[in-house]
Amino acid sequence: MTLQEALNQYNDWKFRLSAYEMALSIINIDRLTVAPSDGAAYRDERTAFLSGELFSIQTDPQILPVLKQLKDSPAVDADLRREASLYFKETTKLTCIPKEEFVAFRKASDASYDAWMEAREKNDYAVFEPHLLGMIEWQKKLFGYRNDSRDVYDQMLDEYEPGTDRVFYDSFFTKLRERIVPLIQKVVQSEPIDTSFLKQSFPVELQKKWTETVLLPYLGFDRGWGYQNETEHPFTSWTCENDCRTTTRYEEQNLISSIFSTIHEVGHAWYEHNISSRYDGSILSSGVSSGMHESQSRLCENYLGRTLPFWKALYPSLQETFPEQLRSVSLEQFVRAVNASFPSAVRTEADELTYPLHIMIRYEIERGLFDGTLSAEHLDETWNRMYRELLGVEVKNAKEGILQDVHWSDGSFGYFPTYALGSAFAAQFMHKMRQEIAVDHFLERREYTSVMAWLRKNIHTYGARYDAPGIMKLAAGEEFDPGYYLDYLETKYSRLYYLESSV
Repeated sequence: MTLQEALNQYNDWKFRLSAYEMALSIINIDRLTVAPSDGAAYRDERTAFLSGELFSIQTDPQILPVLKQLKDSPAVDADLRREASLYFKETTKLTCIPKEEFVAFRKASDASYDAWMEAREKNDYAVFEPHLLGMIEWQKKLFGYRNDSRDVYDQMLDEYEPGTDRVFYDSFFTKLRERIVPLIQKVVQSEPIDTSFLKQSFPVELQKKWTETVLLPYLGFDRGWGYQNETEHPFTSWTCENDCRTTTRYEEQNLISSIFSTIHEVGHAWYEHNISSRYDGSILSSGVSSGMHESQSRLCENYLGRTLPFWKALYPSLQETFPEQLRSVSLEQFVRAVNASFPSAVRTEADELTYPLHIMIRYEIERGLFDGTLSAEHLDETWNRMYRELLGVEVKNAKEGILQDVHWSDGSFGYFPTYALGSAFAAQFMHKMRQEIAVDHFLERREYTSVMAWLRKNIHTYGARYDAPGIMKLAAGEEFDPGYYLDYLETKYSRLYYLESSV
């Protein structure tokens, strides 16, 4: 086959692939936001069928030779070789799986999500338990088709953060535990920061109005390329540079929940929006890894969104929206409150300091589920025990415990560790960014997009063109070092709580 013939076949295949991916993405967004629950069975069956059609395109036996030719051809430019190489890797993983098995898994995954929703509504882990068991067995079976000699969970970790395994994460979490746990203990014994004013009644309609008219415009989230909806578990999805969808969840008794959820998800959206448009419709038009993606959302949520300069620009309007609740609360009091640290049961509501421990618990559970030391049966009891031992928290019920996260309902094992890794990536990026631009100046002057411009130039624009270590070297000028993250946490919370061991 001539190079031109290979390119023509490849481009046609890639277009059909992206069309099905777009359709399924939009269907999934609808399912997780506004779709009526009673129509789930009908939708799930047809969604599984469409997933099967996409699978047939992905595993077309004629495409692997084409991908191999393109990835190995010196006549092809570097971008296209990288693109073909990634497609070749992903396609090879799929071709070993029988189509009927893949479709059956998709049906089981959709049914598992529906069961998770029902379990949350009923606050009953028993409703979800058999589906979790099913997802574990499905993943063992699907990864088993690959004939990979590595441990199944190592393969899963590598799936979300290429190049990582249990050895990598064991080392990473050991370093975190050694320095974070003692710091948390010191903070717990310190004078608590008053956060009571954040738990008053804040009418949801007013929260929505403030978010839509003040917060989203400040964040530069333009309706020309982005849209926000509501869901049970906030997420971000996208189809191309100019079609990014985010979601949030409003709680009347928790003002900052939707605020920081919005900042977090818009961080994901900015990453996708800023990827070079020349990659649209290809495998390069997405974040390079889950950890890298999470670094961008966590950077926006915490390293920018919880700072005094950020709120200097926004707090006056928030006070105007909620005068009775916030009139007597100063800017400084508010910022201290949104940074306060205290052990809690819910990951998405956790502060920066205790957040990594939530991830450690999930990592240890996942590792146990796949090495046989833990069972999904009565896993809610194991969950509660680990929260008691590591965070000193008594979990009240399944909804705020094992049913709080959606990830396991579709078999996304190996994903959770990237949340902590992403937070660590963000610290290193933030260190470099502050050396090069006046971050606080831009935030105070409502020039949030100027900060995004630095991220676009140094991280976002590349999409998946380079791997995560490569992006780290390009943006930070050095290899990944978790020390930046640990130093950041120690410095921030030692100062916030006036600890003697201030760094």
